[in-house]
Amino acid sequence: AGRRGGGPRTRKPNSSRPSGTPAEAPGWRRKLSEQARAYGFLLGGLLCFALFSWYPAIRAVVIAFQKYTPGSPPQWIGTANFTHVFHDPEFTAAWKNTLTFTLLALAIGFAVPFVMAVVLNELRHARAFFRVVVYLPVMIPPVVSALLWKWFYDPGAGLANEALRFLHLPTSNWSNGADTALVSLVIVATWANMGGTVLIYLAALQGIPGELYEAAELDGANLLQRVRHVTVPQTRFIILMLMLLQIIATMQIFTEPFVITGGGPEDSTVTVLYLIYKYAFLYQDFGGACALSVMLLVLLSAFSALYLRLTRSDDD
Repeated sequence: AGRRGGGPRTRKPNSSRPSGTPAEAPGWRRKLSEQARAYGFLLGGLLCFALFSWYPAIRAVVIAFQKYTPGSPPQWIGTANFTHVFHDPEFTAAWKNTLTFTLLALAIGFAVPFVMAVVLNELRHARAFFRVVVYLPVMIPPVVSALLWKWFYDPGAGLANEALRFLHLPTSNWSNGADTALVSLVIVATWANMGGTVLIYLAALQGIPGELYEAAELDGANLLQRVRHVTVPQTRFIILMLMLLQIIATMQIFTEPFVITGGGPEDSTVTVLYLIYKYAFLYQDFGGACALSVMLLVLLSAFSALYLRLTRSDDD
């Protein structure tokens, strides 16, 4: 009687339910549906990767030990394909040219992007414009880029020799000379691919604390000394990673020799990948082509394992 409101106080229904009741079933079904959809997308990607990457690699390893010609059943011949390609005169030339190209690419194509990144990082005006200019060759299709350089290297009316004549300098055979062809291809590959490397270096340089450069300047360090004592130590991990990736990429050089020189002159630009192409599509020797592919696969796998080992975090 002493309570306000006069009426009896009603008891609120208990909103809590034990887990597993039918009210929570739609939530569980929704989660299962989302997980099933996610695994479905993942399964589709794995199937595509297995069909277009794993299966050809495994199939190539199998064919490397078989005599495989179109229209006839394969025959198991053991290591005969490896012995055959090993005694091919082009085998030594291909590996020599590939290793030489890789070393030249490290000497030219590895140093130039780093220098370009340092210069762009020091600019105070028009930095975005020069970034676009440096990255522009990457957006050109590789075959188009190779065709442009083939015309540029033409010993007759090519732009390179025309520029040398204008400066009253001796002309060169460029890609048509046995002594200069491989270096010419290194220049092409460096020009076509350095844009992405420069941007990666720029990102690494901009991550260096500015206090380090300010301290170096207070100590009287010039640009070269700042690069030596600050830039290189702070970016040594990125430098090592890009060096390994460049070794893996340059050892698979194919477009430039195929389009510009055709492996010549005198087999001076025949690379391992170009020799694989010749075995498969010119000689119709798929066993020999796969044997060469397996050799290259083993070598590149070693560099890839080293790259994965160095990039693995301590928590793995």
